[in-house]
Amino acid sequence: GEVGIIESIQLKNFMCHSNLGPFQFGSNLNFVIGTNGSGKSSVLTALIVGLGGKATATNRGSSLKMFIQKGETSADISITLRNQGRDAFKPELYGTSITVNQRINQDGSRTCKLKSKAGTIISSKKEELIGILDHFNIQVVDNPVSVLTQEMSKQFLQTKNEGDKYKFFMKATQLEQMKEDYSFIGKTKKNTRVQIEQGEERLEELKQLYLEKKEIFKSIAFVNDMQSRLKDLKHQMAWAVVSEMEKEVEVLKEGIKAEEGNTEFLQKVEECQVRVNEAEKKCKAIQDKLITISEEAQALHPQCISLKAEVQSKRKAANETEIVYNRSKTELKRLGKDNEQLRKRIEELKSCANQVSEPEKLERQRRIAYLREQLKAFHDEEIMIDQQVDQFQQAISKCREEHSRLRRENSDMQQALDAKQKQLRDLKDSKTNTLKRFGAHMPAFLEAIEMAHKQGHFRKKPLGPLGALIHPKDPELILAIESCLKGLLQAFCCDNHSDERTLQFLMSKYYARGYRPQIIVNKFQNKIYDTRQRAVHHPEFPSVLTALEIDNPVVANCLIDMRGIETVLLIKSSRKAREVMQCHRPPKNCKEAFTAEGDQVFERRYYSSIFDRPRFLSQDVEAEISHLDKEIENKRAQLTASQQRLYSIENEIRQNEDHLYGHQRHQKQLQVKIVRTANAEIADLENLEEHQSVDVHILQDEAEENKARMESVKQDMELQSRKMKELKNSLQAAEKQLEEVKEKIHQVEEIAGPIKAELNQAESEVENSKRRLQHYEDKQREHVAFINKHKDLLVAKGKELEEKMAKARQIFSERIKVTRTVKSLDAEMNRLRERINSESSHRGNREEIIQQFHYAKERYEDASNKVKNLRRFIAVLDEVMTERLKVYRQFLR
Repeated sequence: GEVGIIESIQLKNFMCHSNLGPFQFGSNLNFVIGTNGSGKSSVLTALIVGLGGKATATNRGSSLKMFIQKGETSADISITLRNQGRDAFKPELYGTSITVNQRINQDGSRTCKLKSKAGTIISSKKEELIGILDHFNIQVVDNPVSVLTQEMSKQFLQTKNEGDKYKFFMKATQLEQMKEDYSFIGKTKKNTRVQIEQGEERLEELKQLYLEKKEIFKSIAFVNDMQSRLKDLKHQMAWAVVSEMEKEVEVLKEGIKAEEGNTEFLQKVEECQVRVNEAEKKCKAIQDKLITISEEAQALHPQCISLKAEVQSKRKAANETEIVYNRSKTELKRLGKDNEQLRKRIEELKSCANQVSEPEKLERQRRIAYLREQLKAFHDEEIMIDQQVDQFQQAISKCREEHSRLRRENSDMQQALDAKQKQLRDLKDSKTNTLKRFGAHMPAFLEAIEMAHKQGHFRKKPLGPLGALIHPKDPELILAIESCLKGLLQAFCCDNHSDERTLQFLMSKYYARGYRPQIIVNKFQNKIYDTRQRAVHHPEFPSVLTALEIDNPVVANCLIDMRGIETVLLIKSSRKAREVMQCHRPPKNCKEAFTAEGDQVFERRYYSSIFDRPRFLSQDVEAEISHLDKEIENKRAQLTASQQRLYSIENEIRQNEDHLYGHQRHQKQLQVKIVRTANAEIADLENLEEHQSVDVHILQDEAEENKARMESVKQDMELQSRKMKELKNSLQAAEKQLEEVKEKIHQVEEIAGPIKAELNQAESEVENSKRRLQHYEDKQREHVAFINKHKDLLVAKGKELEEKMAKARQIFSERIKVTRTVKSLDAEMNRLRERINSESSHRGNREEIIQQFHYAKERYEDASNKVKNLRRFIAVLDEVMTERLKVYRQFLR
């Protein structure tokens, strides 16, 4: 044959050979010759191992790892077998040759790969190799005719026992195996005959049982008509169910078509969206206008402050110049009077110069000069006292202004301290009842709401305060959330306006007008709005909605409607908030952001928070109490220091008033001295009608000196007048400019007032439009959900209809036109089943009888066939064994 012939063999790292072969063999007899150690035995050993033989079968080693060349980690054997002709093994997979690759590993294991002619690995299973060897009838281990090792050949040649040689012959020719097979077949044949005898006995029993069941089966044939009728009704029932299901599907289709044609809510949504867009556009325009005006006002404030400071400094300079001018004017008047008196006295002295003695005249002149010097000293002291009086009056005025300012600050600090103390009391109370954070009356108010609800005064129980129904996830964002929600934390939510009026009435019992919590009317819903399309989504920062745990959907919906919490980001860092909102375009749907300090950030604006600590949502009450205690202590210390400063200023005012009173009294005394004493004595001396000789030249010199002083004072007055005029002009200009700036600020504020009102109205319109839009969007979503629900129902009904039709076709393949209803068919089927059950109870269960009959028949036929097959097998086996035994005996001879 053309199969099983060894075409080639190749060894790598096998025994002492690193690379041996490949050896190509011919189709006939092949001789392998060579010197000792050239690899002849290695080829034979590799053939045994390569075709699956064990190491011990080669008589060259006890383990496969001993065949690996020293220093190597593995050995490879490749044997190619011819696979041609009609006895080829799986030629469609392997082709014209099969290559067996065996790899021996260092741990003594081996792997086998069976390749096709093209080199493709077909299998790596040992069972496949055994199948190939069996198919090719190759016996590399047990048959010495196939492979005769050196040890076995020596053993065969050295033996002298004829019996051993006969055994070798029997083994080599496989006659020994054949003998064992014949012996096994004989035993099998004997056992089979025993089975046939037992089967025949059992067959007779089964035949009797089958005949009995057959008789009983024939006796219930009259029930078949009812069974047939029931079967027909089942067929009709199957298609009647299909017909009714088709009618339901048709009704659903018509309903969906009608609903899809209803676009009322869609039109309303579009109209509301247009209104919202218009309202937002209007609101944006007003906001921009208000921002522009506010920026103008803010820009004017620094200018106004600087102008105020400038006016004050200029007014002070003008007042000081006017004081100096008035003093010069007073001095000039005094000098004029002195000059007039000197002129008159000189004239008098000239007229009576010849009548007065020289010593008396000199003495009188010295006295007059002394009195005039004393009068001048009095005048200088009066001027100094005037200045001191002015200083004391200014100091008193400043102290009174400071006193008024400190009193206002004291009042503000006292109010702030009272508020902090009240907040501390509420916080301490909230340790036992958290609702007291929202006010001391809140627990009682909520009990009143609960009582009114139980008495049926509310359609739906109001919810609130909203701050008690929300829980921040991140404690660091609590202040930001409070800054965002503000008064909404104390607000209540009602389902309808009737409940709102009832709640207002209850509030009037616990809260004064102007201090009542806000009431929001919003229809209660069982699920939170779907905000996926209009909410802000940021990979790093949460929105207020996502930063809160809100159990009640009504609360969440209320905060979404009133504050748009799905569009407000929370960013802890103010720098990062400015970067996100102002350095780049704000994230989609983001209107504003709040920082951890509570600052509010818009795209073009930034407002600092007026709060520094959370009040309602804080989770660490002890820390808040400790912080409030410290704040109260600080406020008390500030208030004490302010009060001490107030007392100090009051003492300073009293001291300055005492000094002022003393200087004014001293000023009056000086005036009395000047007018009554010095002037009177000078007048008396000058009016003496003594005929003394007076030195007219001294008085004339004094008069000239007085005139020179008057000229000097006049020049000073002219300079002071010009300076005073310039300062007054500058002051008037500055005051005018200040008034203009104040007027501008007033005008801007007057303009901003109506715009703010207009903005509030516009924002209210936006909120109302959004609520209407939300209402109709919800209605549209409900409408779409209703349609989708019916479409899903239609799909389910369609699938159910297909299933029903499939079941109907399984029951009866051709469609039946049914005029009866499922109910009437079911009633008739039930009546038939009752009659069949009645007959079955009388004669036995028909199904069981039929089943028992068929079971007995099957058992009998099965046993009969088995016995026949065994008999046929014994006959064929006898014929084959006889023929082969005859041939075997001939072969032995």
